[in-house]
Amino acid sequence: MNEADIRKYAEMMQELGLTGLEITEDNKKVRLERMAAPAQTAVINAAPAAPAVPASVPAPIENTDFISVKSPIIGVFYAAPAENAEPYVKVGDQVKKGQTLCLIEAMKLMNEITADQDGVISEICVTNGSIVEFGTELFRIKR
Repeated sequence: MNEADIRKYAEMMQELGLTGLEITEDNKKVRLERMAAPAQTAVINAAPAAPAVPASVPAPIENTDFISVKSPIIGVFYAAPAENAEPYVKVGDQVKKGQTLCLIEAMKLMNEITADQDGVISEICVTNGSIVEFGTELFRIKR
C-alpha cells in the first residue's frame, strides 16, 4: 500500500465521518484512526449567522515567555519509553535543547520529539496514550 492509497482512505474517513478504518491488502494490515469530530446540531429556518470576528480585530499577541512544542505528525503520544517506565519529563523539569520529551507512534514507528530550546517544563498538554493530530500542542516550556 502506498502513500496515495493511505491518503485516499484518510479522505474517505473524513468524508464519511469515520474514526477508524482497518485495511488488509496483500498480507499487510494498515489501521487508520482519527479523533471524532464534535457533534453539530442542525438549525432549521435560521437566519444566516453574522461573522464571529470583525475584520478589524488585531492578531492575538503570542506569549514569548513560553515555547510551545507541537506535534509534527499524527499518532499516539507516549510520555515514557515503556509502559511501566518513568516519563521522559515532568512539570518543573529542566530540559536542554535536543533532550527527548516524548514519543509519538505513527504507523508502528516510534518518533522522538525533542526540545528545541533550553527551559523548564511548565505544562504537559496531552495525556499518555492519547491520539494527537498534526499541530497539537504537547508541551509548554518556560524560557
